[in-house]
This record gives sequence, structure tokens and C-alpha cells, in this order.
Amino acid sequence: MFFDTTDLKNQEIYLSLYKTASENKDKGYVPAYHFKIIRCFDDTIVGECDLRVGHNDNTKFGGNIGYEIYEPFRGNNYASKACKLLFILAKKHKMDEVIITCSPENIASRKTCEYSGAKLKGIIDVPPWHEMFKTGRKKTCQYVINL
Repeated sequence: MFFDTTDLKNQEIYLSLYKTASENKDKGYVPAYHFKIIRCFDDTIVGECDLRVGHNDNTKFGGNIGYEIYEPFRGNNYASKACKLLFILAKKHKMDEVIITCSPENIASRKTCEYSGAKLKGIIDVPPWHEMFKTGRKKTCQYVINL
């Protein structure tokens, strides 16, 4: 089910797999890869990202990709570069498209989606059953990239 990920690198960063998560049908979770984003020239961890493989009701609102860049390293487009590497892995899983979501007011994350080549499909309502709704997020931007 899970593929080798040692090829997920470019001249600036590489993704280092630190765990995988199997599907959990009871919670509506698809299988996932979790990575540290590491800068090549000094092996500094600059953030984290993950790829959730497949599509279901949860990924419609929560997306297939998540990312976080640590504060000192923001502004270097590391998240969009990591997304592009995750697209390679998504293609291995024969995914035709990848959804990335973010809060409408998160301008930095919206720019990340755009820099990675994703197009805004719309700002959609998060249903009350979804975990994001329970944490206060009522709307989400849904970006899509066709692979």
C-alpha cells in the first residue's frame, strides 16, 4: 500500500518519512504519509507535511495535503515546494486530483496553494459532523490540482 518515498526531493528540500497511518474506516480516515520537510544544504527541519491518499467525505473538507512551516523558515515557499513533491507520490497512487484546503482568512496558505499550481474550486461550508467544524472552522477554501 505504501510506496518508497526516497525520491521526494529537489535541489532545496527533501521529504523524510517519519510515519504512515493505515486507513481507519470508523473515523473516515484514508491512509496517510507523514513527513518532515528538510532543507538540503544543512539538513535543518523546516516543517512538516502529509499526504492523505484517496478521496472521501473527510478529504473533501480537510484535503489530501496538510503542511506546516515552522516560524523561522516561513517566506521561502517551502510548503509549495513540498506540495509539488507530494504530487509525485499522489501520482504513484494513481490519484487524478489532489485537494488542498485552508481557512479563507489564511492568506499565506492560500498563496501556497496557488504557488503549487492548485486552482480555487470554491469556499465551501464545513458540515457540522466534520472535525474542523467542531474546532470552530465553518468555511474552508477548497483548492484542486489535476495531476
